Amino acid sequence: MPVSKIRVALDRHWAASDANDFDTEHQIYREDAVLEYPQSGERIRSRKNIQASRMAQPNYKRFSVRRIVGAGDLWVTEFILTYDGKPSYTVSIMEFRDGKVARETQYFGDPFPPGPSRSKWVERMSDANGPSGGKAKACARTNVDKIGDALPRYGARGHKQRSRRGATWPKGSVFGK
Repeated sequence: MPVSKIRVALDRHWAASDANDFDTEHQIYREDAVLEYPQSGERIRSRKNIQASRMAQPNYKRFSVRRIVGAGDLWVTEFILTYDGKPSYTVSIMEFRDGKVARETQYFGDPFPPGPSRSKWVERMSDANGPSGGKAKACARTNVDKIGDALPRYGARGHKQRSRRGATWPKGSVFGK
């Protein structure tokens, strides 16, 4: 499946997740998809069971996508998942097969106060407690980030773009040259 089609499917998935549109949200999954939550030791098999487990959650959820990175059949979404006003920093790793998600793994991290031992080197991020003080805004389209020279940036319509950030990876880092 072309990168632009996967990107459109991901944008549709996260927007539907934010809108609690469970039918559209789960169109991205294969019938035999597997969802894993390593932190709780849970594995859910089949699109039907994944959807049912999410529909059974009593919490009010919001999704705010920070970035989506991917190529080929492996895509990662970093987002803030807010349950009843409490943000959780989340990473979703999706493995595609035949244009649909075959496996997804999600990791969750609650916000925590900065450590005093590193305070002289730290600058506070504007969304440290989630957008709007912990209340996630509606899912927004983002550009695919560039990892080294391996991944081109794509806009909302799937067209290649140049990096607007002009960011480079530090020398000596995994992606630096």
